Amino acid sequence: MSIRTRLSGISGRAIGIAADRIATLPFLRQRIDREMESRLAGLADEIKPYRDYFSTYSTLPALGRDRDAILEELAAMQAHESSRWEDGYASGAVYHGDSAHVDFLNAAYALHSQSNPLHTDLFPSASKFESEIVSMTANMLGASPTPDDIVGLVSSGGTESIMLAMKSYRDLAREKRGITQPEMIAAVTAHVAFDKAAHYFGIKMTRIPVDDQYRADWIAAKDAINRNTIVMIGSAPSFPHGVIDPIAEMSAVALEAGIGFHTDACLGGFVLPWAERLGYPVPPFDFRLPGVTSMSADTHKYGYAAKGTSVVLYRGQDLRHAQYFVATEWPGGLYFSPTFAGSRPGALSAACWAAMVSTGEAGYLEATRRILQTADLIKEAIRGIPELEILGDPLWIIAFASDSLPIYQVMDAMTRKGWSLNGLHKPSCVHLAVTLRHTQPGVAERFVDDLRLSVAEVKENPKQTGGMAPIYGMAATLPARGIVGNLLKRYIDLLYEV
Repeated sequence: MSIRTRLSGISGRAIGIAADRIATLPFLRQRIDREMESRLAGLADEIKPYRDYFSTYSTLPALGRDRDAILEELAAMQAHESSRWEDGYASGAVYHGDSAHVDFLNAAYALHSQSNPLHTDLFPSASKFESEIVSMTANMLGASPTPDDIVGLVSSGGTESIMLAMKSYRDLAREKRGITQPEMIAAVTAHVAFDKAAHYFGIKMTRIPVDDQYRADWIAAKDAINRNTIVMIGSAPSFPHGVIDPIAEMSAVALEAGIGFHTDACLGGFVLPWAERLGYPVPPFDFRLPGVTSMSADTHKYGYAAKGTSVVLYRGQDLRHAQYFVATEWPGGLYFSPTFAGSRPGALSAACWAAMVSTGEAGYLEATRRILQTADLIKEAIRGIPELEILGDPLWIIAFASDSLPIYQVMDAMTRKGWSLNGLHKPSCVHLAVTLRHTQPGVAERFVDDLRLSVAEVKENPKQTGGMAPIYGMAATLPARGIVGNLLKRYIDLLYEV
């Protein structure tokens, strides 16, 4: 049974009481807390599987260990963890994974392992890499035909790209418009990183509904605008259901209202331009739309770079300047930082640049062709399973649900067959993000066969214990959401226990 499944066992059904009564009954809270702690304690072996095989260090060893022995342990851990994603059993997570490509990235990283973009005088290569990464990404996402200057920076990932953009909108709105109580508008399906930005930067989040195809309701977005609104968000595509919001309509509304519009293309930025070239139905989503004022695109996903890089792009310098931090009076000297971090691993930018220039347009086109063809095969097969339904009209991130079966039990059955899928809720569903790992011979067919078997197993035994509360959002099985939050915090605590 997976960690996520075991977490979900603390359910509202087990408690058997309405959410609004829990707050008034302390003994029930104590009961829930005890059950939570009991179940979390049982996760230790899964969270820390190496305790029985390798030494554990809560303090520094008195003498440093032999380097070869350390490398042997690291290799053993890597071998243990790589089999499932190498064989294509994981949704997303590893987007390329070919051994030759990984070796190439590792070599690029090793050559620049000491590089730090904070010290541009010592490492001018970092500036070369990052400026070219930004320019290549911008031109891929519609910068070329636009009369405005599309600029940007390299960040550590999609979450940082999103948070940097939201900070820039907040600070620029305060400076130019005097807004001190900023608000943003996003569909309920927009990535939770926007909630994180709202939490960190004191921006009120207004969530709007989606239509029957799980696309943002742009009329609701228009109605939600007020004098404190600083930015509207659209997804290309959304993480849960893989569908593209009506960005042309939403960005036009934002432009008319004089507010910013951010296209979150963290997932799709390195797929959609090539899908469009291949003739797939890709609605406009990038800087070719005059209302789009910023974008995020993850180089470490379908850009096939090593984990730890993303690009945030802006229409014009004002937003990018609002992102910067500069200090002119510090006794330590003049200081500036373009992103949240001070020191950063220049090696990641070197590996990202190497991935992009070695792949080239032809490589991205071919990779996208293989991914979309594989996704088409999987979608056709899922549509042939009467008990399952694909949500929306996705290209390659395929969410499926069921009106007749408990979908998380189907997911549990797939987990027992070795698959690591993403569980979602509101509505309850499961998705597979197709990557190059799934384009290997026989992987898609194996997924479909295992899914058919899993559906048959759940049909035969629909009351099998289990259920799935996904890490991304956790299914609504607990009667009070504060309890879910506390459970997740305790889970994080466990990750940092030696």
